[in-house]
Amino acid sequence: MDPSKQETNQKKASKPMARKETQEFQFVVYNTMTQQKEVFNPKIPGKVRMYVCGVTAYDFSHLGHARAAVSFDVLYRYLKHLGYEVTYVRNFTDVDDKIIRRANETGEDPISLSDRYCKEYNIDMSDLQCLSPTHEPRVSDHMEQIKDMITQIINKDFGYVVEGDVFFTVDKFSNYGKLSGQKLENNRAGERVAVDSRKRNPSDFALWKAAKPGEPSWDSPWGPGRPGWHIECSAMSAHYLSFKFDIHGGGLDLIFPHHENEIAQSCAACKESDVSYWMHNGHVTNNNEKMSKSLGNFFTIRQITERYHPLALRYFLINAHYRSPLNYSVVQLEGASDAVFYIYQTLKDCQDALLQLQEEMPNDGKPARISPDAKECISKLRNEFQVKMSDDLSTSLILTGAFLEALKLVNNLLTMLKKKQQKQQRLLVIQSLKEIQNEVTKVLDVLGLQPPFSYNEVLLQLKEKALTRAGLVEDDVIRLIKERAEVRRNKDFLKSDQMRAHLQAQGIALMDVGTETIWRPCVPVQQDSEIVPSEGQKVPPKPESA
Repeated sequence: MDPSKQETNQKKASKPMARKETQEFQFVVYNTMTQQKEVFNPKIPGKVRMYVCGVTAYDFSHLGHARAAVSFDVLYRYLKHLGYEVTYVRNFTDVDDKIIRRANETGEDPISLSDRYCKEYNIDMSDLQCLSPTHEPRVSDHMEQIKDMITQIINKDFGYVVEGDVFFTVDKFSNYGKLSGQKLENNRAGERVAVDSRKRNPSDFALWKAAKPGEPSWDSPWGPGRPGWHIECSAMSAHYLSFKFDIHGGGLDLIFPHHENEIAQSCAACKESDVSYWMHNGHVTNNNEKMSKSLGNFFTIRQITERYHPLALRYFLINAHYRSPLNYSVVQLEGASDAVFYIYQTLKDCQDALLQLQEEMPNDGKPARISPDAKECISKLRNEFQVKMSDDLSTSLILTGAFLEALKLVNNLLTMLKKKQQKQQRLLVIQSLKEIQNEVTKVLDVLGLQPPFSYNEVLLQLKEKALTRAGLVEDDVIRLIKERAEVRRNKDFLKSDQMRAHLQAQGIALMDVGTETIWRPCVPVQQDSEIVPSEGQKVPPKPESA
């Protein structure tokens, strides 16, 4: 059945199929179209259809791409958490001027080059624990859908052909600018759109570009050529989701002209075209200037994850509201790395303790008895998570407050277990630990911060990254610990403190536990201001078959 026939009025659509304890909370999102927060109601009860603009694959992806991917991955995870069946589409642009230019520089086939970078992007997404979308369409695989939509636009007199090129006539679309608030006179040729004297209006944009020598092309009713940039998302979203769907997302920079042109094209092809919610994530800035490849002030995801764990980068990205600007900062990345180390160390200690005490846990099927403090902690964490997430995904407010209080209580309960206790009191502590751990991991799972491997493994990886940043190997740290132990035996405590401070300045904290000294990563006292790009990182090695 055509999904559009199953739709009800947006305002009257049924409530989300949420878990029982979340039903009292209404999920609200900020809609760029209306410039206000609105209660989320899908067009089809219980189902969500979402399209997010992906990357133009001609290079390694940068931090701005990571932010968009993580922001909408959190949305995807949260919608699934609420019980929705979600169809999530995120495209790859693999036919574009930038790809062609890069291919000419490297002497490669443009589609093959783009395919390599699509694969590299998916490796980065896997590292960042972004779930795979339902569909990841590529332009090169959807030429028929694109040509069909262009034909519809021409037939309805919104497009015109000039010497094999096809342009969209913006004068025909009276609602042009309704998303961005931009006026046609602001869309000056040479800035937003290409200068072309053949256009009826300088603001008209290309739907199809006639073939040029040395460029990939496809046959069409207007002659060989390739699509303009904007038409691909209109055609692919309609193909996978219909002309009416719930959420269209992307970076703030896509509002104009890309999403504005998408609306014009889609409505021209089908007057009933409608997206309920337009959602946009904020820019990543470097020294308060938008980070982008064109400005040359960007860091690739790989450059960051060579020195910081991908889960630390994900924490950094969601530790600000998705719509707010996020300024790149080594200090904040260090803080994020320190925060996730504390989270996973606490959960590892809890897991280890529960494993050792497994025989003491009751297996009678009765509800677990937990302490009043644990009960209050879980209730507060659950409530705070629901309130903040339902308010336009306020992730930055979740990782503080009740979440940190829960981790602190876990550590307090672990300390209590080391003391002598009566059997019933000890059992209460064990069951409290287990229930708090379960609630904490639920939060981490929705945020995409629950590791896919053991806590011990991720802690070792975090330590490796800290050693990399410090320019050390673990043998160096162990040697310095032994040297410091000898200094302490000689009661030269001033030198001992200096040695500790020297390592701390490099991001290595020494902790004296009884007669033993252990180390863990920490936020350095001093830190370099930037990451130096590695040589040869711009282009991945060509596959042997290339």
